[in-house]
Amino acid sequence: MANSMGDILHLLRKRPRLVVMAGLAILAVLTAEHLQISGPSLSRGWENLLIILSEAWPPDFSVLTNRASWANPACNFESDMLCSPAFIGLVQTLEIAFLATLFGALISLPLATMAAHNLSPLWLSTATRNLLAGLRVLPSLIWALLFVIVVGIGPLAGVLAMTLYTIGYLGKLQYEALEGVGKHPLEVARAMGLSRPVVARYFAIPEASNALISQILFMFEYNVRHGSVVGLVGAGGIGWYMQYYIAPFKLYDRVLALLIVLYFTVVIIDFISLRIRHRFIESEEIRKPRWRDVFLPQK
Repeated sequence: MANSMGDILHLLRKRPRLVVMAGLAILAVLTAEHLQISGPSLSRGWENLLIILSEAWPPDFSVLTNRASWANPACNFESDMLCSPAFIGLVQTLEIAFLATLFGALISLPLATMAAHNLSPLWLSTATRNLLAGLRVLPSLIWALLFVIVVGIGPLAGVLAMTLYTIGYLGKLQYEALEGVGKHPLEVARAMGLSRPVVARYFAIPEASNALISQILFMFEYNVRHGSVVGLVGAGGIGWYMQYYIAPFKLYDRVLALLIVLYFTVVIIDFISLRIRHRFIESEEIRKPRWRDVFLPQK
């Protein structure tokens, strides 16, 4: 028995990956048990999913032709197609994403210069980073829920929610880009006696401009995709029309049609945005941020 245990311990010491994998497996089982995740519950969920899919297929593309008389805000076009849920929802989603990206970029860039260690004193950069991290603590969906309570149902809540999240998200990407600027031009500027704002405005930001533009374009992509979600809580966009069909009517075929329309729209936007970003960053590889880097403030 002792020899067998010794052989097992020797094997584990030689292959530490086995220890890690075994530990993760045990932790996963214990976590699932604590959350009461079981086979029967997964089986019921699968059955419900099949029922929903059977009701959703084929998709009902009348959402592209029928007028949405319950649109918010009201549609005044005479054409039913221009007042259809798909068209109004997509337009609102794009408008929310555009305004949120524009306002967020205008506010986040000054904050990013304040958060960059190479452009601001330590106390200011640390405080600004904590502010940006605080804006990222709540996802845009929770921000939207809060603003629906404050300003009411409609696109305004979506714009405010996405703007705050854009400031926190984009600000982090921007101050990391500013910190990647070469030290030599900044040292030359400081040797000339220029102030920190002047160094940031005329040296650091132009040096990092390609990366900053690429990040803004990526943020617009993200806001288009995620802006459709905030409508589920009443903050405008195509998600508002999905929510209308889901509860209480359960018209999953129309929801699926809206999802298909949104999918092709996002694919087109991603393609155009990628081509534009390539023009700015030339042959550099586009690296999208990792979720860990976005949500956890840098130490």
